[in-house]
Amino acid sequence: MKKFINQGNKDTRSGFGEGLLELGRNNTEVVALCADLTGSLKMNSFAEENPDRFFQVGIAEANMMGIAAGLATGGKIPFTGTFANFSTGRVYDQIRQSIAYSNKNVKICASHAGITLGEDGATHQILEDIGLMKMLPGMTVINTCDFNQTKSATLEICNFEGPVYLRFGRPKVANFTNALDKFQIGKGLLLNKGNDVTIVATGHLVWEAIQAADKLNEDGISAEIINIHTIKPLDEDIILNSVNKTGCLVSAEEHNIFGGLGESVARLLTSKAPYPQEFVGTNDTFGESGTPTELMNKYGLNMDSIYDAAHNVLKRKIKWEHLFYFFY
Repeated sequence: MKKFINQGNKDTRSGFGEGLLELGRNNTEVVALCADLTGSLKMNSFAEENPDRFFQVGIAEANMMGIAAGLATGGKIPFTGTFANFSTGRVYDQIRQSIAYSNKNVKICASHAGITLGEDGATHQILEDIGLMKMLPGMTVINTCDFNQTKSATLEICNFEGPVYLRFGRPKVANFTNALDKFQIGKGLLLNKGNDVTIVATGHLVWEAIQAADKLNEDGISAEIINIHTIKPLDEDIILNSVNKTGCLVSAEEHNIFGGLGESVARLLTSKAPYPQEFVGTNDTFGESGTPTELMNKYGLNMDSIYDAAHNVLKRKIKWEHLFYFFY
């Protein structure tokens, strides 16, 4: 198995901040807007270096989306920044009508996504945002796994024409990807080859999937790990190539299993490769206040849950194979 080294825990939102700062220095068309959360989104440095290209709109997220759409119409490349809950649920109508419908070149950058927002609790911990955004026609949806990948994604979406939802988080997590790797929208990453089970993970659950694969290897189970950083468009080829080899799959995400990555994968499997799948994610629930680690453990968003799901899907794989050969 390939070994991944944690280069030191870092928050993914800081990757966004560094990427935005670099864009500000290299592209004068880039502008940034924030809804009273400049420090939380790590947009301070961009604002200090580019005061004429930074717009603090205050606690007025819907207005921010409208302004961003207008700036895009004028040829600018606007990056909006606020918490994921306020970047999607609070402003869904504005995004749908003013940005997605007219295919505006707006980059909606959302921090503090998922349960790992932590102590602010359920009202701020949106677990439905991927589902909301992937259903919008023409919206590209990206969910990065660590600091390096978030910075790389921030740089790349600037070159992409069209609306993008970039999702990242608050806590310091393992930083294990190569800082020099170029981010490719819509292209999953094969992290580890395996023959027995496919694990498709996104965001903070990618590192947990790597740890689960190490544990499965101790049981003699060879897990293939795929990092799906782009939820939409989904890299169907990398998933199908893997599951046609392994015969079963586990999806893992810090999101509601209703509407997230897992459902996109399930749609793919039912239409092109009907193999058994297990889901790791929150199950039709809101969050609650607590530390990120406490909440990840309580809601089963960790290495152990992925490990258990792999064993469960392997049992179903055996039954499925028996049925297949019986009817064949």
